[in-house]
Amino acid sequence: MNAPSVLDLLRDRRQAASRPGARDDGFRVALAIEGGGNRAAYSAGMALALDEAGLTDSFDDVYGTSGGALNGAWLLTGEAQRWMRSWAWPEVAAARITDPRRVLRGGPLIDLARLVHHVYEAITPMDFEAIIANPIGFHPMATDARTGEGVDLAPHVTDRRSLQTALRATSCLPLLAGRPVRLGGRTYVDGGLSEGVPYRSALADGATHVLVLRTRRTDQYAVPPSRLERALLAPYFLRHGWQAGRAHVGRHQTYAADDLHLADATAAPIATLVEVRPPIGSPDVGRLSSDLAAIETAIEIGHRTMAALVGDAG
Repeated sequence: MNAPSVLDLLRDRRQAASRPGARDDGFRVALAIEGGGNRAAYSAGMALALDEAGLTDSFDDVYGTSGGALNGAWLLTGEAQRWMRSWAWPEVAAARITDPRRVLRGGPLIDLARLVHHVYEAITPMDFEAIIANPIGFHPMATDARTGEGVDLAPHVTDRRSLQTALRATSCLPLLAGRPVRLGGRTYVDGGLSEGVPYRSALADGATHVLVLRTRRTDQYAVPPSRLERALLAPYFLRHGWQAGRAHVGRHQTYAADDLHLADATAAPIATLVEVRPPIGSPDVGRLSSDLAAIETAIEIGHRTMAALVGDAG
């Protein structure tokens, strides 16, 4: 069987109205969404365009890291078009998920519990049960704090509470979000330390096609942590897992390898592994950015970029 490109396969499945869990085309298609804190506004726009094009059900699995996992979760609720743009909503910003004043009181800069137990319940209600019931597999990626290895948390997600915990774990930036998150007898920190672009796990799990949503432009590169950053984080990793600290120090090398691999794969004659990036010239959006106008712009750019690509495919 000749393999179609990932975009052609998505189009064919949409036209055939095939359903996840009940396909007979012999392929397995995954969506992999890069992390990046509030930079995930770019992938939010991309995912929104996919959903608007009626392509969500063309995937068999969704893999996400950090903010990418949050976008993947929204996609699988079936309500992406209602809530995905909430990255830029003032009422969400007013909840102060990130609040420097909390540090003065001994709390974390980023309160992920407030995100999943307040924002995702009272402000932008996330249908956690719909994610669990969705036949499309959801794979939030995290880093084992003790071993420094990337871990797919899907086997631990069995109910509402464990899903909320997994969303906290995949997004738990070392030190900034407090101590590692415990799930299934292990502790986890942000998946970006080990697999910021989670296409490798999708391929290892048997995906024949992967569409990768990136949050960095091609002229943006991950850089090694500064000497000051390493000094500030050293006590944290010494206490909670020095192997995770090693992963943090070397993560820029992992990103560089991913950039090369994905660029080569996207240029292949039959592209079964394709990355979509914000175009050159798109504005920088920091991981902890509070600039709602910039975040909204990122959503719109991501949306336009993916809509144009999907339009070419369909």
